[in-house]
Amino acid sequence: MGGIAVCPGSFDPITYGHLDIIKRAAKVFEQVYVVVLNNSSKKPLFTVEERIQLIEEVTRDIKNVKVDSFQGLLMDYAKSVNANAVIRGLRAVSDFEYEMQITSMNRVLNDEVETFFIMTNNQYSFLSSSIVKEVAKYNGDISELVPDTVEKALKNKFS
Repeated sequence: MGGIAVCPGSFDPITYGHLDIIKRAAKVFEQVYVVVLNNSSKKPLFTVEERIQLIEEVTRDIKNVKVDSFQGLLMDYAKSVNANAVIRGLRAVSDFEYEMQITSMNRVLNDEVETFFIMTNNQYSFLSSSIVKEVAKYNGDISELVPDTVEKALKNKFS
């Protein structure tokens, strides 16, 4: 297929579900920008810089992935890197309505950028950063939910 894709999210923290979507997108697109967006409606556990560092570490073996951050409209960022696609992961039908609204608005802002939805692997369909943080907060086992680096970073945050 080729082209440049943007894979946006808060990634607070990155999980195996996110990583699944990123790896699969990297097989389809020439370049994938994993972009940490500042979501003003969320109170992050990790700073933007910490999230970027974690993502860079867990994606370092995927040569066509670049990690960045952005504050503002996703379509402005997409234009700045000449992206022709946005990648969004879907876990369940419940994600679809919200994603459809965002995609429709993005299309109004820039109809030259297509949105591609990738269904997450079934084993990650329940997984969210919020759930991971909640389990980690109470010292639960998150080793099957996040890479080792992320697990260590979470333990440090909650110690």
